[in-house]
Amino acid sequence: MTRGSLKELRDKLKNRDEKIVKLLNERARISLEIGKIKKSQSLNIYDPSQENRVYRYLNEINEGPLMGESLKEIFTEILSASKALQAPVSVAYLGPEASFTHAAAGSHFGKSASFSPQSTIFDVFDRVERRMANWGVVPVENSLEGTVKLTLDRLTSTPLSILAEVFLLINHSLISTRNTLGEIKKVYSHPQALAQCQEWLRKNLPGCPLHEMESTAKAAQKVLEDDEGAAIGSNNAASVYGLNIISEGIEDHPSNVTRFLVIGRGENKRTGRDKTSIFFGTRHMPGALFHSLESFAGKEINLVKIESYPIKERMWEYLFFVDFNGHKEEEKIKECLKELQGQSTFVKMLGSYPMGDTKT
Repeated sequence: MTRGSLKELRDKLKNRDEKIVKLLNERARISLEIGKIKKSQSLNIYDPSQENRVYRYLNEINEGPLMGESLKEIFTEILSASKALQAPVSVAYLGPEASFTHAAAGSHFGKSASFSPQSTIFDVFDRVERRMANWGVVPVENSLEGTVKLTLDRLTSTPLSILAEVFLLINHSLISTRNTLGEIKKVYSHPQALAQCQEWLRKNLPGCPLHEMESTAKAAQKVLEDDEGAAIGSNNAASVYGLNIISEGIEDHPSNVTRFLVIGRGENKRTGRDKTSIFFGTRHMPGALFHSLESFAGKEINLVKIESYPIKERMWEYLFFVDFNGHKEEEKIKECLKELQGQSTFVKMLGSYPMGDTKT
């Protein structure tokens, strides 16, 4: 390619960039008008069902060569900036900064949101319940280690709803102020991260003491104080806290995904690709669970998760946490839930929300 043709192409890019900036500002002005209407009707500026429709439409019209995932990342920031123009967007998450929950919150809400790290999952719920943050992001399950019980604890009693789900591929690294494995005498991390890397630890750091921390990011902070220690965490945590990456990709299974929930007030409209979460309790008698679930089978509603959850005040009695495909406003879902009410002692609707993208 000659210099002349390179200059010509760059001039074309400059022309397109000018048009893009003008169009983005036109879009922003329309977004401000939408914000005024939402405010007059007391509607949330964050609408996961509408954002889901935007992403699906973009995927339909995208002819490449830009990849769909790249286009979604670009528009996540465009939507994030639009929401911030309409009103401040405050999001509480299980911190500290550079935790995996922080990464999930950032990928969902974009960089224009205001993020506040919380020490515990309970604190995230409290902050949103007390209206000190608009929305919260908490982990609910890992594909290898199972359900996060503390999140279920709060879901049983919170007045908040599940508004969205976010899936994040988890890649672990060994990070430290040191540079080599031979210098590491202790390893710090969240219990699930330690469990997800146990084979690697056995092979590469046999006999090294393992210390549990509240989060992988807390572990990264800890090794700043302990120069003989290393943390299991993300590459982003290494960057944020100025640590060295001794080894990358140390998780025992590459398909290690964590599911996070976005919690807040309000409800979602149907998108045609939704999921609903509930808690329910059964009578203490033979066949009670079978009869409670019978309606789901009869109406061909797909259960994607069911897990027993102990009732803390009553020994050996349980609630059941259930995810199923569909929206609570669908007719067959309404009928199913009505029948479930008749068969159960307790039913709590946690929310209907767009299915998250599991392609991580």
